Amino acid sequence: MIENIIQKDKQLLIYLNNLGSEQWDGLWLAITNQFNWIPLFVFMLFLIFKHYGWKKGLFTMVFIAALITFSDQITNVIRGVFERLRPNNDPAIKDLLRTLIRPQSFSFASGHATTSTVVAVFLIMLLKNHVRYIRFLLLFPLVFAYSRLYLGVHFPIDILCGFINGTVIGFSGYFLYMKLSRIIFS
Repeated sequence: MIENIIQKDKQLLIYLNNLGSEQWDGLWLAITNQFNWIPLFVFMLFLIFKHYGWKKGLFTMVFIAALITFSDQITNVIRGVFERLRPNNDPAIKDLLRTLIRPQSFSFASGHATTSTVVAVFLIMLLKNHVRYIRFLLLFPLVFAYSRLYLGVHFPIDILCGFINGTVIGFSGYFLYMKLSRIIFS
């Protein structure tokens, strides 16, 4: 059964990846680069400081940095356990993919999907009572993670599990943040 799921996963990736075209490659390469999202991150920091002030805003920044570090390390542990080859390194399908970058690390689970989902879920929970359209922030991990399929460096299951990991860590982080905030700022 697991082998069947893995085959379907590979077929879905091949299909999605081959929807791409050269005219869109530059856009998706830009989307997958974390540094191109800096304006969004700066805007989120502005909202945090606007609604929580300097002391709690600084605490929130440090907390988010810790969440990102934690999610990144969890992803590395998972990758070390499963050691799933990235699609661009999988001899069975690499020649069937449009591959624009060639990372060598393991694939499962997606760090891009995990970390972006952690940040989005945490910020949505944090700002939902202050910012009317904050739920649109969910587009960030969706687009960011899709870029990994487009580029042929993650399988759909890697992305899905990254979303699940990120959601669990994001919600757990938010509840921990609320407890710590009550202790520190009361």
